[in-house]
Amino acid sequence: MSSRRKVLLMGKSGSGKTSMRSIIFANYIARDCSRLGPTIEVEHAHVRFLGNLVLHLWDCGGQESFMENFLVSQKDQIFKNVQVLIYVFDVESREFEKDLRYYQSCLEALLQNSPKAQVFCLIHKMDLIEEDHREETFKKREADVLRYSELAARPHQVERENAVCQCFKSSIWDETLYKAWSTIVYKLVPNVGIMEEKLKKFAAILDADEIILFERATFLVIAHAETREHKDSHRFEKVSNIIKQFKLSCRCHFELESMHVKNSSFSAFIDTFTANTFIMVVLRDGNASVAATQLNIKLARPHFEKLE
Repeated sequence: MSSRRKVLLMGKSGSGKTSMRSIIFANYIARDCSRLGPTIEVEHAHVRFLGNLVLHLWDCGGQESFMENFLVSQKDQIFKNVQVLIYVFDVESREFEKDLRYYQSCLEALLQNSPKAQVFCLIHKMDLIEEDHREETFKKREADVLRYSELAARPHQVERENAVCQCFKSSIWDETLYKAWSTIVYKLVPNVGIMEEKLKKFAAILDADEIILFERATFLVIAHAETREHKDSHRFEKVSNIIKQFKLSCRCHFELESMHVKNSSFSAFIDTFTANTFIMVVLRDGNASVAATQLNIKLARPHFEKLE
């Protein structure tokens, strides 16, 4: 029996919602997104994710007439039974205060109809900001979004275990998009805690520095375990982005099944794992046996297939 999760994707027209959806779920590359037209009313997509998990994605048009309609005549239909709201802000919008007021109205409608929904805000198109000013700009926008989030939540006195919303900076041109969406999907995946416990045991058996599970179609990170601390906190998203781009560049010729990368310091194995995942095993030994590692991955496969 499939487990459905209703995900709302909202934001003003031109903020980049459909482009990011197309990159994550429809295998677009960033340069092809310019040919995408504006979303009219609501576009529905059912994305099968990890076997029984189905994301029912509602990509909501951001033109003012549509937004007003969502908040008045379609409020119950749009905001009922929602598990996740993803609201996208254009970081360079000339009407950011107006965008925030629309967001506040959407959040109020969500809290009335789906009080337990999780909320994520993406401060998008960060590549348009000079690199030296990106963090400062993001922090300012994040503070504004959190302020309006609290204003929306206060009248409803909603009891929530987590913060009203979580913010991410994102761009279709780098790994930040994968960072944001991996975090969102991580919150939706059932059994992720059990999966990570088993990954830790598997890492200990292999004496691996790290093991990462990627969703097969999107290459989003869904679980990981590490036995040694790593300095680069963005390494997962970088790998997602690199492998996804590599797969797309080769898709006319073959389907990626496995890959082995090594130097004098480490070996990294990427292999098909379950029906819905790829696995990446990182070993400190640059001369680690390919055959032995692949055999261990094969033997571990049935234990993880049961979790899905």
